[in-house]
Amino acid sequence: MHQKLEAAAALAQAHETPWPRDPAAAPAPGQQPWGVHHDDPPPYNRLFGPVHARGPQSGVVWQHGRERFAWGEPERADLTFSVAKTYLALLAGVAEAQGLLPDLDRPVHRQLPGIGFDDSAHNRAVTWAQLLTQTSEWEGSCFGLPDTVDRWRKVAQDPRAAGGPKGGARPLQSPGSYWEYNDVRINQLALALLHLFRAPLPAVFLDQMLHAAGGGAGFAWRGYDDAWIDLPGVGRVQSVPGGSHWGGGVSISARDQARIGQCMLELQRGRRSGPIRASWIDAMAEPSPVAPFYGRLVWLNRGGRNFPGASERAMMMLGAGGHTVWVDPVLDAVVVLRWLDAASAPAVIRQIAAALQDG
Repeated sequence: MHQKLEAAAALAQAHETPWPRDPAAAPAPGQQPWGVHHDDPPPYNRLFGPVHARGPQSGVVWQHGRERFAWGEPERADLTFSVAKTYLALLAGVAEAQGLLPDLDRPVHRQLPGIGFDDSAHNRAVTWAQLLTQTSEWEGSCFGLPDTVDRWRKVAQDPRAAGGPKGGARPLQSPGSYWEYNDVRINQLALALLHLFRAPLPAVFLDQMLHAAGGGAGFAWRGYDDAWIDLPGVGRVQSVPGGSHWGGGVSISARDQARIGQCMLELQRGRRSGPIRASWIDAMAEPSPVAPFYGRLVWLNRGGRNFPGASERAMMMLGAGGHTVWVDPVLDAVVVLRWLDAASAPAVIRQIAAALQDG
């Protein structure tokens, strides 16, 4: 196994993401601009929150609860982009276990009036379940960013054909009937969870997930510069985004990402008690009827087509810039890949899968 993992790590390190390591640096020949915000229509093609320099291509491989291999800088806390979406799903699982989310099919506005879900008949129909599967079709602006900026967005893992130009005026569908990868709607979910917990989401995640898993060093979850609200009875609190599309987001080490994935496996198999029910982890991995390649803010591999080499029960957390957290209950494994060129990710996953099958 060691030799196969060593070869997979060498392949990954030879194909680091083409982004500069410094977000402020101009791309060198053969590189791409840092981030994804520059693809948005103006005036939204800029950063709204802080970012920081990154480390090298890195990774860790765990199986049967033990670290089998690591490379690069696995202790470095780096931005992880849309992997943070799955962290929102885990926070929703904490809320469900605490009795704060008794009914996912309940319209959000009935529980949380006055935060953008009761301003139209369309938005009043939006449920928690739809927000967690990216099928809400919520319409509006969240901290200066309109949902329209991410309409018609096409991401590499979406098997459907592109429908129109990003940011175009795609007609809205009824909530629950259409899947779209939309970061503004994810940020609206984060705002709703902040109101639900009545506490900063970074503190809840650190206490309920990371500290419980034995990690947390260097962890940060930052919001946009103007994403502050006055929460009645609590005070001034920053709402955080579910990624780093426009800056901010989660900074975390590869090993802490592996700890979170391992916690998910152990909760799912009943090997530990924790802040989330096993049934919630199972539900995260259930295909959405509208988008069977997607669950509750995780990418799925049913049929083995999306991520060849991984099992059909694998859950994938993905982030721009080359971030993958692969949680595989069949292989009893967690794999974290950071700053890997997306074009090389399938080959690296296949090589790691072949090594894990020996274990």
